[in-house]
Amino acid sequence: MFNDFLYMLFAFPFALGVIIFVHEAGHLLVAKAFNVRVHTFSLGFGKRLWGFRRGETDYRVSLIPLGGYVKLGGEMPDEATGDPREFLAKPRWQRILVYLAGPAMNVVLAIALIAGVFMVGTTTSDLPDIEAVIGGVIEGSSAEEAGLQRGDRVLAVDGEPVERWAQVSLALLTSPDRAVELTLERQGRTLQAAVTPNRLDKYEIGDLAGLYPSVRPSITRVEKDSPAARGGLEVGDQLTSVDGRPVNDGKSFADHIAAHAETEVVLGVLRKQRPVELRVTPKTDDQGRGLIGVGLGFYQRYGLVDAVVQSCRYNLQIVQQTFVVLDRIFKRRLSAKGALAGPIEIAVQSGQAAQTGFKNLLHLMGLLSISIALVNLLPIPILDGGQITILLVESVLRRDLSLRFKEIVAQVGFVLIMLLTVTVIYFDLAKNLPFGGS
Repeated sequence: MFNDFLYMLFAFPFALGVIIFVHEAGHLLVAKAFNVRVHTFSLGFGKRLWGFRRGETDYRVSLIPLGGYVKLGGEMPDEATGDPREFLAKPRWQRILVYLAGPAMNVVLAIALIAGVFMVGTTTSDLPDIEAVIGGVIEGSSAEEAGLQRGDRVLAVDGEPVERWAQVSLALLTSPDRAVELTLERQGRTLQAAVTPNRLDKYEIGDLAGLYPSVRPSITRVEKDSPAARGGLEVGDQLTSVDGRPVNDGKSFADHIAAHAETEVVLGVLRKQRPVELRVTPKTDDQGRGLIGVGLGFYQRYGLVDAVVQSCRYNLQIVQQTFVVLDRIFKRRLSAKGALAGPIEIAVQSGQAAQTGFKNLLHLMGLLSISIALVNLLPIPILDGGQITILLVESVLRRDLSLRFKEIVAQVGFVLIMLLTVTVIYFDLAKNLPFGGS
């Protein structure tokens, strides 16, 4: 428990600090590019804890670490002095770009972080290029009861056509305790089946109803001094065959290894897109089964160019999934409590990700960064998206909106943000404190 707290204590400020710094740096750099006077660049709100002054700008770290801001000269009408370097003295298109720069930098950060993870190697099985084909069915699951089989292709979910596994998994995750109608193709025939995802208590979302995608298993872990290590297996190797038989799923491979204790087996693997043949002799475990000392699962590694391309596709997929989730929340088909996360839940997830490896923390930071970009672009007053919306309206009208109107809009926006903040914090407490289940 104490270790969990320590990981959370360091991982959360690091993750949020990097994301906020990049966001506010976007505003700062574009403002300075347009020769706007910048008074303050702050990580956090409230009392100044530490900082330094360079030129006319005070760079600081403030007391409350849940955000940040860039204070521009002449940003408010009552601050106007007639200086041509004031923010309101600049053309509307320049002011729009200053507001847009923060979310844009978060998008760039998300793409860079996810691309880095993809270059190192990822175990994420919801990549955009994974087809909607069932790779296996867990015994005793809803999918097994419905008669689903390995090799079935999912054509539609609840009548909506699908092509990728990510679409199938999202539909199942957002349908807890509800029958989901699947349209399947099996050996040229079209079938209908219904599966019911089980509700996961803490997040109030569904599981995958016992399904997993059709991807060849890869080596995700190689134990030191194991038969696999001695045989030359490496993390990232994709299994293609064992003793000349094609490998289609992890279970059949594990069963073959278990039946060949102390007998050499020939493994075909794909390593960096090149076929490699290896020989491994499984050792005998306490129950007389063969083991080679590896972890199996989905694993994908890309080169630089492919990693960037796949990261762009993956982030676009996250954006699309976000709108699907919001739609299901508004239609009351999904619990907002389970789907939304506030600062407490993000801190918990940051600590958990850091415990399992720095790569997983970077992956989470990428997801948070693209989410923060989306939230900031919402047309809610006081957010970047709200300010951009007002400037666009003024551009169409070719005149400034009244100061009184802008003040009212800002007050409404502030109230909305506070209500949202209080709501997600309440959800966080319900998910993470002992009384949360009541």
